[in-house]
Amino acid sequence: MITSDFTTTIIVDQSPKEVFDAINNVRGWWHGEIEGSTDKINDDFDYRFKHFHYSKQKVAELIPNKKVVWLVTDSDLTFTQKKNEWTGTKIIFEITETDGKTQVNFTHEGLTPKFECFGDCSNGWTMLIQESLKNLITTGKGVEVFG
Repeated sequence: MITSDFTTTIIVDQSPKEVFDAINNVRGWWHGEIEGSTDKINDDFDYRFKHFHYSKQKVAELIPNKKVVWLVTDSDLTFTQKKNEWTGTKIIFEITETDGKTQVNFTHEGLTPKFECFGDCSNGWTMLIQESLKNLITTGKGVEVFG
């Protein structure tokens, strides 16, 4: 199936459990202000980055060591004409183990090239997943990717 949703993948040596735990340690890799609980089904948490980005996520699915899904229930992107572009989209982490390595397939379902923020948001996600989350998984410390 061909999709235009934003996706990126990382592969690490750590176990699926270590990867799952790192993803759920949202404050460890998604830098900005995070309020609320992020690690139980139906938890709600707010994310804010300066005055540019606000979004509210509901933990919609948690399958230990396999999958994490957040539903974006509210959003306000100050740099786009349609401020609530993210509302109704899903942020999905799928974890698989192959040949002693763990792969994370990240998809922001609904974040497509038709979105005004697609370029900025896909670049942001790439840095967050490829750099900050991967670093948190492999070294125990996320990195600041937005100055």
